[in-house]
Amino acid sequence: MTTVRPRTVEEIAELLRETAAAPSGSNAQYGYRIRSAGTWSDAGSADPRATPLELGALTGVSEYAPADLTISVGAATTLAELDTVTRANGQWCPLLPWGEDRSTVGATIATATSGPFAASLGRPRDLVLGLECVDGRGRIIRAGGRVVKNVAGFDLTRLMTGAWGTLGVITAVHLRLRSRPPVDETWALQSADVAAVDAFTRGPATPLACTALTPRLANAIGAGVGARWLVRIGGNARFTAAARSALHALGSCEPLPDSAWTALRSAHSPAPRANAWNWDALSRRIKATFDPSDLLNPGLLGDGR
Repeated sequence: MTTVRPRTVEEIAELLRETAAAPSGSNAQYGYRIRSAGTWSDAGSADPRATPLELGALTGVSEYAPADLTISVGAATTLAELDTVTRANGQWCPLLPWGEDRSTVGATIATATSGPFAASLGRPRDLVLGLECVDGRGRIIRAGGRVVKNVAGFDLTRLMTGAWGTLGVITAVHLRLRSRPPVDETWALQSADVAAVDAFTRGPATPLACTALTPRLANAIGAGVGARWLVRIGGNARFTAAARSALHALGSCEPLPDSAWTALRSAHSPAPRANAWNWDALSRRIKATFDPSDLLNPGLLGDGR
């Protein structure tokens, strides 16, 4: 099966317009399986007859305003690229889902996949200011904005976030960033007291993340024998000192580099699963509005016709 590799948003729009207008029964009517890095290609059961639509050309930073803590990137930009660019300015985007850093921003938004920092720093829906996509009619849609205060089209942005590409091909994303904390520490904690650890995560010295470890995961991140939790604390010196003291009161702690989180996300890697939607009347009307010919990831979420 031939893979389609459009180079621009306009090429995607033209392709989908032509496909939507193609005679019924033609091969084009089987639609397109949207693909970028391909790290989550097995997440669901899309129609195997669908033509792969490769988005690899839509990469890179189109706009970055460090003073505003915002960045705009192509959908095929990898999480590793995003981290490299923002790290140089003492910033980061906590859009760090379970999986590998070669996964793309567009796929993360399309699947609404969270990671270990979601509870404290935001889920994908919280971090997306706006996006650009092409719907199944071939219309280029720009929802939301590039700045935090711009809320125009915000509901449409949220609609596309987590829709698994069944309503629109996400081509660009505008994200909010955070400043990296002046003090940032990662610790492996040995403690079997789940209640005490839970109380710590809800207390005044709330960590950036706290994730339970199995022996396999502890080994994968280079933690010592007996490590049960991976904890990240960050903030100013006074806050971090208080958090460190509260953490060490729970049990023996071993310092680890922040790269332990990258290793954890890769080793844990529970790939997102595209479960069939409950296609009620409203869902079908939404699908008919954006993709009436069922061209985008057909069958991935069940029968949307």
